[in-house]
Amino acid sequence: MTHRKAIVRSLPVLIFDFDGTVSLGDGPVLAYAAAVAAEAGAGPDFVAEVEARLGREYSEWVDDYDAVRGVAIERGVDDAALSRAYLASRAGLATPTAPVVAPAGLADFLAGVGAERRAERILLTNAPAIRLREALGALGLPEAFDRILTDAGKPMGLEALLDSLSPDRRVLSVGDVWRNDLAPAHARGQATALVGARPQAGAEPDLVGATVTDVLPGITRWLDDSA
Repeated sequence: MTHRKAIVRSLPVLIFDFDGTVSLGDGPVLAYAAAVAAEAGAGPDFVAEVEARLGREYSEWVDDYDAVRGVAIERGVDDAALSRAYLASRAGLATPTAPVVAPAGLADFLAGVGAERRAERILLTNAPAIRLREALGALGLPEAFDRILTDAGKPMGLEALLDSLSPDRRVLSVGDVWRNDLAPAHARGQATALVGARPQAGAEPDLVGATVTDVLPGITRWLDDSA
C-alpha cells in the first residue's frame, strides 16, 4: 500500500519504522506468539518463553518478531503456520488483544513538521497494511505521514526508497533495527537514529535513545541544519 499527499520534493526526508519505533509495546509480539501457539500447537509454555526473551540482545534474531519465529522453529513450527499466525495476529493490531502506544511527543512533533513543511514524512514498514490505518488512529497519528509504504522488505526496501529519492535530498532514518532500518542510509552517508533498549552489533547511529521521544531534540537540530 502506498499513500501520497501533496509534498515538496526538495524537502529533507524523515523515514520512520513502525513496530518498535512509532508503535511501542509488547502487545503485537505477544499476540503473534499466542497466534503461533493456537495455529501450530506450539505448547502451553510457548508464549511465556517468548515473553521471557523480549528485549534481549540477539545475535541470531533481528528483533522480537524474529525471536518468536526462531523459538517456534525450534519447536518444529513450519513457515506456512508462522505466516498464518502472523497475519491472524495483525488483525488484532491496536485492539485489547494487541495494544500499542505512541512515543510521547511524536504526534505533536510530526504535526509541526507537516504544518511548517520542514520535511517529507515517510512511514516505511515491513508489516502488511492490515489495520495499520486503525493503529495510526489509535496512536494519535492518523495524518502524521505524507507517504505510508507497507510490506517494504527492508533492508532492500529501504535501499529501493533511497534509490527513488533525488541524491541531493538529506535523509534521516529512524528505527529500532540497525540492519533493516538504518544501515542502508548510514552506508550512503545519511543520518540515522536508533531507538530501543537493546544493544546491536555494528550499529553506528548519529542519534540514539530508548524511544523516539529521546531523539526528537536531535531530529529537530538536524532539521534546523537542513533549513
